[in-house]
Amino acid sequence: MELRHLRCFIVLAEELHFTRAAERLHIEQPPLSRAIKELEGELGVVLFDRDRRGTRLTAAGTAFLSGVRRLFTVLEQARENAKAVGSGLRGSLRIAVSDGAIDPRLSAFLARCRAEEPEIEIRLSEVPLAEQVRGLRSGDFTVGLAHTADVSDGIVADPIWQDPLVIAVPARHELLAHKAVPLHELGGHPLVLCDPQAYEGYCNELGRLLQGLEHKLNVVEEVSSLDMMLTLVGAGYGVGFMTATKIPVSQRPDVVIRPLALDSAVITTYLLRLDNGELTASLKRLIARLRGPSIS
Repeated sequence: MELRHLRCFIVLAEELHFTRAAERLHIEQPPLSRAIKELEGELGVVLFDRDRRGTRLTAAGTAFLSGVRRLFTVLEQARENAKAVGSGLRGSLRIAVSDGAIDPRLSAFLARCRAEEPEIEIRLSEVPLAEQVRGLRSGDFTVGLAHTADVSDGIVADPIWQDPLVIAVPARHELLAHKAVPLHELGGHPLVLCDPQAYEGYCNELGRLLQGLEHKLNVVEEVSSLDMMLTLVGAGYGVGFMTATKIPVSQRPDVVIRPLALDSAVITTYLLRLDNGELTASLKRLIARLRGPSIS
């Protein structure tokens, strides 16, 4: 059963006149008659009564008309939805977040998206970096956020945020003698670092920063959350690292935050996406909002 047969049927059912129906369809009358005959043959029922008084729908034809109209309504909705998604007017965006790249700017970004384009559903998934890259390649994720641009070929990494790296120090600690802690002063001190399995990109970037230390890193614990890092630092296990944007959610009486005396001690957040050509309109707006001044 072809759509052209169904279109011919609907127009003829509305006109109940072969000549007028053929004119509406911009075809000759014989092709219209053949299309209706083929449709009736496929269905095994008579759809129209034709005699000297004119053309009328049969009971079977009336029942079939109702179903075909519903079908064309669904097809029209599908067509409009496809056009809308293609132009970025509706649909969904799936964002993968890795390396703990979550801060108040992400909340502000999501709130702005919900306010300006509520018809676009945004779903967030917190996953390891390797899973994010696999998901971008498979199409499971639209874009991702991570703290590294060191990803495989075919993935574009656009820098969107850059934040100073700070250290979390126990409330009573010799490093607190410095208003801004020189990097070399960290040598030999026990460190509470993130689990490289959970924060792969972040740990790689932090490792590049710390590789200049003369002393071998004294890593006493590897943790999978900011709360656990602060808990161990507060208990005196060692010194931890985090970005300055996390300071407002890290206030504790047993932990003091100090900046590093190094301008290059920054962590960049990257937007990762598949390098597959032209961006959709909705994805362009997403990137603009992430970079926009009202989000920073």
